[in-house]
Amino acid sequence: MNYRIVGADGKVYGPIGLEELRWWLAEGRIEGRTPVHLEGAPAWTTIGLLPELAQQLAGAPPAIAAVTAVTASSRGTNGYATAGLICSLLSWTCCCCLPFNLLGIVFSLIALAQINSQPQPQEGRIFAIIGLVLSGANLLFTVAMVILQLAFGNNTFNWQNGQF
Repeated sequence: MNYRIVGADGKVYGPIGLEELRWWLAEGRIEGRTPVHLEGAPAWTTIGLLPELAQQLAGAPPAIAAVTAVTASSRGTNGYATAGLICSLLSWTCCCCLPFNLLGIVFSLIALAQINSQPQPQEGRIFAIIGLVLSGANLLFTVAMVILQLAFGNNTFNWQNGQF
């Protein structure tokens, strides 16, 4: 059988075999509370709850009974990624609104930086990338429309009626 564990640094290691798992336990690299996923199992558990390691852990402190599953949903979605996506969508629906373009780009870049820098990355990379692409495309579209308006549009200003 193969196992995957979450190390103290938050990274997932494995797949590893039972003997290597026992070796890591003997070395102190893992303990009874270390999250582990058995290949084919529906959820994560802890090393201390594995019957195949019960003898080796007999003298160790008991594992916590309430196991928190280490899944994508427990990591959460980065808030800046969501904000970047929302701002980028608003920039397209609000007729090329420049503040939403800029906010979408800034929020998406912040989200990507945060997601890449964390030891256990959050979800939301796709939201941030989509937000960045949509905001950038809308910004380019807005600039192109302004240039076209200046080049071919009505460039006369009627100062007498207060219209420009």
